[in-house]
Amino acid sequence: MLIVMNRNASVADIARMTAHIQQMDCQAHITRDEIQTIIGVSGNPQRLNQTQIEAMPGVEQLLSTRTPFKTASREFQSHATEVTVGKVTIGGPGVVVMAGPCAVESIDQMMQTGMAVRNAGAHILRGGAFKPRTSPYSFQGLESEGLKILDQVRRETGLPVVSEVTRPELVQEMRESVDMLQIGARNMQNYALLQAVGKAQCPVLLKRGMMSTIEELLMAAEYILSQGNGNVVLCERGIRTFETYTRNTLDINAIPALRNLTHLPVIADPSHGTGRWDLVEPVALAAIAAGADGLMIEVHADPDSALSDGDQSLKPERFEALMAALGPITEAVGRSL
Repeated sequence: MLIVMNRNASVADIARMTAHIQQMDCQAHITRDEIQTIIGVSGNPQRLNQTQIEAMPGVEQLLSTRTPFKTASREFQSHATEVTVGKVTIGGPGVVVMAGPCAVESIDQMMQTGMAVRNAGAHILRGGAFKPRTSPYSFQGLESEGLKILDQVRRETGLPVVSEVTRPELVQEMRESVDMLQIGARNMQNYALLQAVGKAQCPVLLKRGMMSTIEELLMAAEYILSQGNGNVVLCERGIRTFETYTRNTLDINAIPALRNLTHLPVIADPSHGTGRWDLVEPVALAAIAAGADGLMIEVHADPDSALSDGDQSLKPERFEALMAALGPITEAVGRSL
């Protein structure tokens, strides 16, 4: 349910409505623009008496949302959300590039890569301290030691950091070392984790599950939004299909589809989407042309020795070439780097 307040509604009217919604064991989500205030109701809106709501001061009309993802929808908020990570804005006129290795391996590796991607024009540094892997025998990350390395590299390079969180109990520890928490594809429907990052009120990068629909991705985002955290960025990272030539199939369709359905920013991960370093650049350009707000690119100084995802990692010089190639594409779609 959406409660549209009229343009003359006072602060007291909005506060009164919010309190009434909460008294009915529902959650109120407020969005404002230059014209009006809209209050989205989640939980169990059937508890609310619509006649009583319509009679309350400041109410213009009640709307039933047509989508199961209430506060993530364009119906709830028509203007695009902008998410700030450090001093970087995702969802604005500029295209944002996150770059770095799949996993933190050492301070030297992270410092070398961090400086390289920064000098090439990257805006956010990525690196995994905790790594959920298909095999229990694969490298699982440096964990807390990796967070210390990320924090040091963040201070040295000046780049904000995004890193994957794998368990609810890690949220608070990670917030001290990174600027944005990533929910990986395998955890997209880990509802306890989604609620934990929602309560943390920090920027969240939510990756689409490898076998998840667009609606399921938006419903996962709704779990975070329902906790009052609107700082959510969606990531199309490829889905599993019958194709074996590439690691996944990057769903270019999902980018414009999500921009139609939701006000949340959308980025693409062509590294996971293809699994092949030689396909990363053309697919990255296609994603920006399709309307993506940014990219997540895996970069490693020595991919052959990488402890994870070396096959899809760009060397620094190839990343620099990608950044140069992005310029004309961003300009063609009316944006900038």
